Amino acid sequence: MDDRLKQRLDRRLKPLYGDRAAWCLDQIAARLVHYLPKIPPLRKTAWDQRDVMLITYGDQVRGEAEPPLATLGRFLAMAGLQELLGTVHVLPFFPYSSDDGFSVIDYRTVDPALGGWADVQALGERFDLMFDLVVNHVSRRSRWFQDYAAGREPYTGYFIEMDPQTDLSTVTRPRSLPLLTPVETARGTRHLWTTFSDDQLDLNFAEPAVLVEMIDVLLFYLQQGARFIRLDAIAYLWKQPGTSCIHLPQTHAVVKLLRDLVDAVAPGAILLTETNVPHQENASYLGEGDEAQMIYQFSLAPLLLEALLSGDATLLGGWLAELPPAPPQTTVLNFTASHDGIGVRPLEGIMPTPRFDRLLKAVEARGGYISTKRNPDGSDSPYELNITYFDALAEPGDANPAIQVRRFLASQALMLSVRGIPAVYFHSLVGTPNNTAGVARTGRPRSINRRKFELAELQTVLGAADSPPAMVLDGYRRLLQVRVAQPAFHPDAAQVVVPLGHPSLVALVRKSIDGRQTILVVGNLGPQPQSVDVRKATGAVPEADLLGGHPVGDPVTLSPYQVAWITLKAPAA
Repeated sequence: MDDRLKQRLDRRLKPLYGDRAAWCLDQIAARLVHYLPKIPPLRKTAWDQRDVMLITYGDQVRGEAEPPLATLGRFLAMAGLQELLGTVHVLPFFPYSSDDGFSVIDYRTVDPALGGWADVQALGERFDLMFDLVVNHVSRRSRWFQDYAAGREPYTGYFIEMDPQTDLSTVTRPRSLPLLTPVETARGTRHLWTTFSDDQLDLNFAEPAVLVEMIDVLLFYLQQGARFIRLDAIAYLWKQPGTSCIHLPQTHAVVKLLRDLVDAVAPGAILLTETNVPHQENASYLGEGDEAQMIYQFSLAPLLLEALLSGDATLLGGWLAELPPAPPQTTVLNFTASHDGIGVRPLEGIMPTPRFDRLLKAVEARGGYISTKRNPDGSDSPYELNITYFDALAEPGDANPAIQVRRFLASQALMLSVRGIPAVYFHSLVGTPNNTAGVARTGRPRSINRRKFELAELQTVLGAADSPPAMVLDGYRRLLQVRVAQPAFHPDAAQVVVPLGHPSLVALVRKSIDGRQTILVVGNLGPQPQSVDVRKATGAVPEADLLGGHPVGDPVTLSPYQVAWITLKAPAA
């Protein structure tokens, strides 16, 4: 370890661990000596417009006589997506006991039901990879917990024991479930901190051995070829009774320390923090460019959904106009859907209560669920919407799937247009409807958006050209083919929101870093055609609609739920 890195780590560790910081630093140094020669250089160390990410489970598609990870890669090639996606985020592919992977039993093993490390690496030969570092909690079936329960050292300090009489009313709760879970140990009954469920036991980062253990896992993932590391539920990392136990200074210090390590051992690797909270809190994890390099753009998904359902894009456009750019060398991950629900805490301070209530009712009318969180006063309030994004944009009672497909693809075109890196959930590629059978089977609302497919079944559905999944996949391929070729869609390219004076219209101008390409992104989110005077709105002359593949005049007429990517040129002198 060079002296500068050692000094940086020492500055991070001393406020956390005091006189135990020196031991922790020595342990980290030993891990670096072990892993540094084994971490391969990344083939790509800077992002650009080709960085489109796919979010998927390792067993999202199952075939015959091969591991699901291999089937996934084969399907992406068969579907013509191999050249259109830059990164695959394989959701936790480790042995687990609940939450579809987020209750990890063994961080260093690939679930044999999915394949092995060779299958992960084979996928990594075609795509960059993102792994989850499920940092806040571990399964009660893990060896760490079994050793804790048996009283074996050092694991007796790995979990957070708490007197159940402790006043924990100030703790921020993401679930409407008990915060403490009684467990039986060799030392009698203990009450452990469980932020998310009684099977997901929070780790005690006040114990330096836990931090060292997680750093070892992080370095192991970099050794296995990860370009992106997603820090799951990172906001809840540090616990201090009497506080909110979210976004504590110690948590930010740990993220900065992990960033120091990643920069030193794998230049170009990217930390992504998962903090489903209002934007200002979320953005704090970028620090001053010294924490995570990337955060999720959590407010986009519910704002875009509400705009398309109401036909009123004013809130969406106003939010985009006020959104500050990320600090230099950082960016955001834009998405509409993921393995989780659509978080609504990121709407706090943005969406008025009447509109928010209408959004909740619209989701329920389309077969979705509203999951809640527990508040300090004991009440519950909405936390996330559980519904597929495709069915969220259905029109109840309308038997014409073409309208639903059109609205859905409009949402995706806008998501792909916004400054940052886009992420596409597998189910968004194929327009998956609500998995109500999955909810009935598991009893968990999130199962509505976590369906798995047999390869033959998926091929049959996509083989019918007039089926909604086939229409969505065909439209999505077209969007990606165009997008990845446009320098103006570089994650760092400038973005300016253009007011158009009609509530159903939203528009922004993207300009490439070298200034050679300018694209007007304009969307009509309402059910009636709208006309846009491009020259009046932008001062530039429209050339061609990249999505339509033809020149355009001025004004431009947009059909209901149409998004256009219009190249612009300066007017003649």
